[in-house]
Amino acid sequence: MLQRILTALLLILAPVAAQAAKPMVSAADPRAAAAGVEILKKGGTAADAAVAMMLALGVVEPGHSGLGGGGFLVHYDARTGKVRSYDAREAAPAAADARWFFGPDGKPMGMRQAVPGGRSVGVPGELRLMEAAHANHGRLKWKALFGPATKLARDGWAITPRFNNFLTRMPATGFFNDWAKAYLYTADGQAKPVGTLVKNPELAAFYDAIARHGPDYFYVGPAAQTLVTTVNGAQRNPSKMTAGDLASYQLRERPPVCGAYRGYRICGMGPPASGTIVVLAILKQLERFDMAALGKDSPVAWHLFAESSRLAYADRDAWIADPDYVKVPVEGLLSADYIAARSALISPDATMASIAAGTPPGAPVFAPAERQPEHGTSSLTAVDRWGNVAQATVTIESVFGSGQSMNGLFLNNELTDFNLNPERDGVLTANRVEGGKRPRSSMSPLIVFDPQGKVRLSIGAAGGSTIIAQVAKAVIGVIDWKLSAQDAISLGLLYAPGPGGVAERDTAIEAMLPALATLGEKLTVAPLGLKANAIEWRDGGWAGAADPRSEGVSMGLDGKAVKPAAAVLQKDRPSE
Repeated sequence: MLQRILTALLLILAPVAAQAAKPMVSAADPRAAAAGVEILKKGGTAADAAVAMMLALGVVEPGHSGLGGGGFLVHYDARTGKVRSYDAREAAPAAADARWFFGPDGKPMGMRQAVPGGRSVGVPGELRLMEAAHANHGRLKWKALFGPATKLARDGWAITPRFNNFLTRMPATGFFNDWAKAYLYTADGQAKPVGTLVKNPELAAFYDAIARHGPDYFYVGPAAQTLVTTVNGAQRNPSKMTAGDLASYQLRERPPVCGAYRGYRICGMGPPASGTIVVLAILKQLERFDMAALGKDSPVAWHLFAESSRLAYADRDAWIADPDYVKVPVEGLLSADYIAARSALISPDATMASIAAGTPPGAPVFAPAERQPEHGTSSLTAVDRWGNVAQATVTIESVFGSGQSMNGLFLNNELTDFNLNPERDGVLTANRVEGGKRPRSSMSPLIVFDPQGKVRLSIGAAGGSTIIAQVAKAVIGVIDWKLSAQDAISLGLLYAPGPGGVAERDTAIEAMLPALATLGEKLTVAPLGLKANAIEWRDGGWAGAADPRSEGVSMGLDGKAVKPAAAVLQKDRPSE
């Protein structure tokens, strides 16, 4: 309480920041953006608005985020100039070990077998993320932040085309419990149609209780026991979680990872989030090339982007994991000599014959591992009247997580972000399952500062491991190609986390395929589940941006949703 009072006094007494302007939010759903704006209108901070948007996303995007999951938040304090980053990644139960995802045959499960049920559920961290953001950077009362989301859950929200599309793609049987099936589907088993008003009184009551009693209501007592009973009693893959696992869960404040690109300072979340490190590696490996002169319409520029991506993703798979359990060579991966050596492998005229992780200074002995698929996530950002910035990415992992639910929310399957097989060729991998450990993530909440030290861009994305490529592409678009954040997000993507890659269907990248092939690129064409959100400082004020592939919007205090033109919307696969 004292911390919140002091924070409020500092905000009131602080001089108007150089970048103070009309507040702005951007979120993956317009109803979540409206929740953030409502809080800003009441005098809330960027952190307050971020919490309100997270809560609202848990109602209207329950297949992607919510209190049953976790996430990361990066915060910039305009008064002090300090960047702080918060890790609320889900944690494995204490009973988990390297063979957590082995089947009765003694072999590692496949992903489809490991996701459903209780064993994939990690101890949720999102509520602890909200608690820390509010305690350290909030101004309004805790209870006030729940108002918009609780109203949505109680009064109902309309099913959107994108949400209906997800429902139609989910397994008809064997995944959801009875409550979830009744909530999401009609009596004859069909996905509830677009426009259906759905109400979630269970979640509204749960939100109300947490608003009144505080976050411990979730982690200690009957609610915690309900979660434990749910995952341990799951029909498929029962867990071994205990009430102690929830009671002992702690948010980690981690040192932000920062680096420079063409005079801009870029800061974001460190491990177990891999995004900032990999984005910086992609950018810094490209710094010796004149990306500005090549431009966004150059096949060579996209080839270089793909090659740099392959090298950075390979290092990610080998070296990045929970720093509380393994030594992560962050400084080595971003050191000038190592970046130069990796960049030297990139040619503008040809594609590398093979891709392998390097050995950065300070690296321990780990085996490279196969990449784990990642899916459902939500992104949001807010800037308040004082110029403070909050950038968050939250998730329950796959769409609708593990399929398990409690108190009106879905539980994550985040533990399948660990390597299901803990070793390769007899050598342990960094991202193997261990009790209490947090799995590696692709989430990449970033804040970019211009050469004068002012915030230029706050950006994050959803869409599994494409998040890294989305964010790196957008930063290049803004810095090198002088695009608005909106135009940079709207650009098509060449996603190349390994040999080959995917050219995004129905974009300019697809039209470049013949030219890219002459450079040795062997690409497939497919839609990509992309969903980015951003706020930038442009022309003396804040401007929002949201992905045209998604239903996301940006919104100012006037409450008018700014929806980008759907230039590259993909009808056959909604963004994730």
